Amino acid sequence: MTVDAADLTLDELRVEMAPLVAEAAVFDGWTAAAVEQAAKDFGADPDVARLAFPGGAMDMIDAWIASVDGRMADALPADVLAKMPIRERIRSLVQFRLDAITGQEEALKRASAIMAMPQNAPQALKTGWRSADLMWRLAGDTATDYNHYTKRTILAGIYGATLAVFADDASDGKEKTRAFLDRRIEGVMKFEKVKAKWLNPDRETFSISRFLGRLRYPSS
Repeated sequence: MTVDAADLTLDELRVEMAPLVAEAAVFDGWTAAAVEQAAKDFGADPDVARLAFPGGAMDMIDAWIASVDGRMADALPADVLAKMPIRERIRSLVQFRLDAITGQEEALKRASAIMAMPQNAPQALKTGWRSADLMWRLAGDTATDYNHYTKRTILAGIYGATLAVFADDASDGKEKTRAFLDRRIEGVMKFEKVKAKWLNPDRETFSISRFLGRLRYPSS
């Protein structure tokens, strides 16, 4: 169904235009020129389109990331992911995001530079947390204790590091990025196994009193 830009609210226009702004940002950067080009491609009034991104570059980038979040959730709903092992769920979610922005590496590099600016750090962290939280929720995570926070922090770090490799990866099919992602996920899975072993309250632990008791009253 064709969407008439004139019938959209500013919030709706922002969502619809976000991928087009990202495409334009490959050449124009995250600037007003990118919004104008996206408005032209979408058939929206440029003056109205600019109002949809009042915060400038960070608003454009946030909308782009949110659009990837939305496409990911539509393509990989929780019921589909539930059929996979946990590591495959995370790998599939991150890989979808990478595939979704393939061809927009230059826009990614420019976005990363903008988000790394000190004044943008709080919003950048919030945006990264939002994506990591969504991925874990789609993967079926229901943790409410400190694991809720550690899982999201670790995943945000993995995703950020993978994006850095992805941005400069010229290998066929982004094989270098895929291998990097696999290694990072494997490392996290090993860490989770070790953590679960040591934090399991039901595991058998060494007890000095039990040990001394056995010395005194050995079992027959």
